[in-house]
This record gives sequence, structure tokens and C-alpha cells, in this order.
Amino acid sequence: MEAKLTLVGAGPGDSELITLKGMRALQSADVVLYDELANAAFLEFAPAHALKMYVGKKVGQPSFSQGEINGLIVRLARKRGHVVRLKGGDPFVFGRGHEEMEYARDHGIPCTMVPGITSSIAVPASLEIPVTRRGASESFWVITGTTQAGELSDDIRLAAQSKATVIVLMGLNKLEEICALYKHFGRGHLPMAVIQNGTRPDEKSVVGQVWEMPRLVRESGISTPAIMVMGEVVALSPAYALEYLQNMQMAF
Repeated sequence: MEAKLTLVGAGPGDSELITLKGMRALQSADVVLYDELANAAFLEFAPAHALKMYVGKKVGQPSFSQGEINGLIVRLARKRGHVVRLKGGDPFVFGRGHEEMEYARDHGIPCTMVPGITSSIAVPASLEIPVTRRGASESFWVITGTTQAGELSDDIRLAAQSKATVIVLMGLNKLEEICALYKHFGRGHLPMAVIQNGTRPDEKSVVGQVWEMPRLVRESGISTPAIMVMGEVVALSPAYALEYLQNMQMAF
């Protein structure tokens, strides 16, 4: 029995958007510790003998602390062998994956990282929103909506003044503030999308412009987990074109 940790990015939610390397790691797991954003269908790849344990975190519900998860990784690796830590998206994009690997290594557990498809790119792509497009966007920002202190990230103020595509993760509770900030900089008519459970069968999304997005989100019933996309590239989505056409018809 070899104690080791493999950190696996599970992708944005679609059960087919895990890498082959990630799937093979699961097939050799003795323990799978999976989070809220990792599709439970992935557990079918793990051997029957493997311990499968949910350690996700969800706002407003009892959950493991990061310290408890770190401790579990080390204890279970020593007791059972190969621990696969399955995390949604890519574990190094606001996933605290590096912290978990660092803790394991500090306690003598060898580690391997298997990158995942990040929701910040894949979820917009699933709605045919490219995060970059020649003539429309030369770069993109990926920003956490809420800092460790629970405040709006200062980077959003900078991003709101940029021509870059801006993708905000974990920021739906700051939607009003973010939209107000964009309007403050004269960008209230910028195309915007909010997407819940992107790439999954229960995906919900709404497209429009910044100024109207808080109302559209309320009316559509969208909740977490959701990402926000602001930028001219949103207008390239077929859903945005349809929304624009419907609004024109209503106007006349």
C-alpha cells in the first residue's frame, strides 16, 4: 500500500468533461474525497472497494472546514493508500487545491496534480461565448466575486474599466454591486450572461445587458453555483441574438 494524493480536476459538471488522466486516477483510487461541484457520476469510475466520501462546502449548510479536509487527506492516505481528491473545474482556479497538496507534502504524502477543464472558459463556451475574439476581446480576466473577508474583490473595479472579457466566479451574491460598478463607469449596456450549473442537464442561463441583469436573474430564478460573463463577446452567443430579436419585436 502506497500512501499518495492525486488532485483531480473534474471539469465544469458535464460527466464527459473529465480528462482521461483524471479518469485513470479514479480507477486506481482507494479513497475518493469529492466536493459539491464534482459530478457524482464520476464515482462510478472508482473501484468498488474505494471509500467515497463527500467533503463539499455549501453556503448555509454544515460542511467540513479546510483544515478538516487537509487532515482527512493525510490520515486516509496513511491508512488506505491512494487518495483521489476530486474537485470541480480546475483545482488551481479558486479551488484551494494547492493548499491541500502543500499540506499533504508537508506531512510526507507524495502528490500528483491532474488539471481539469475550468468552468471560467468551458461554461461560456457551452453557450457559444468565446472569452476572446479577434476584434472584440484581446484578453480575459477571471476574478473571484467575493474575497476571503467576504468583500467585493478590488480587481473587479479595475476589470470594469477594461475592454477585456470578465468572468466572475463565486460572485452571484455581489451581482447588484458588480452591475452598479459597471454602470458607474458608463458600461451599463455591456452584454452580460449569468449561467447556473453550466454544462449540466439542469443548466440555466440568462443573457442581456449589465443594467438589466439583476432583474433578469431574479425573474429567471437563477441561484448558485453560477458564473457571470461581461464583455462584447457575450453578444456573439445565439442566445443573446435571440434575446435581442425578442426585445425588438416587443418594442414594435
